[in-house]
Amino acid sequence: AAEIARLLAQPRGADPLAGQPDFAGTVRLQPRASLHGKHILITAGPTHEPIDPVRYIANRSSGKQGFAIAAAAADAGAKVTLVAGPVNLPTPPGVIRIDVESAREMAAAVETALPADAAIMVAAVADWRAAETAAIKIKKDGSGAVPPLALTENPDILATLAASPQRPRLLIGFAAETNDVIAHAQAKLMRKGCDWIIANDVAADPMGGDANRVHLVTATAVDSWE
Repeated sequence: AAEIARLLAQPRGADPLAGQPDFAGTVRLQPRASLHGKHILITAGPTHEPIDPVRYIANRSSGKQGFAIAAAAADAGAKVTLVAGPVNLPTPPGVIRIDVESAREMAAAVETALPADAAIMVAAVADWRAAETAAIKIKKDGSGAVPPLALTENPDILATLAASPQRPRLLIGFAAETNDVIAHAQAKLMRKGCDWIIANDVAADPMGGDANRVHLVTATAVDSWE
């Protein structure tokens, strides 16, 4: 009844999926579990933080998990905005994709994509970037000396979104951990101010694989999925 009332309240001829590409004949909508009319913001993949024109700081994230979640949300009828770091993956049908490279670019794209009903922040954003990016390639000089690399913190996209006036009603963060997985995820949940943390055990299932085990951590419970 609530869904019927929402649809009747829309302007005549309004399309709840307006602006989303590639829906015709490709997406299996699920009306009984529908996300029709909802805007889901998802981040995926790593970020690359440049050191010089040929080198960067990164991590092993493949983007597969975030892209799979984006596909599932679109399949359920949501309007999906996917902010993707540098990955070589096809865009899921019906998903609006924004490609970025660095953490600062991802933060700006997330802010531009608001408002959203839910944000699922899957991306493995680099914690640090080079304090200064060299304009030309840094060369070895044959002395054996290693050039200094000063680092500075990247913006905390999840915590910033949690404190935003446009905070989505549901905010989900991710944690890739190698030890004390649940304890680290519970601490991150409190520190970041989000609603759930999905904890990936990347020691048991290395980043980039096609399957992984996760723990869905909330303020009151932990649900482990093998």
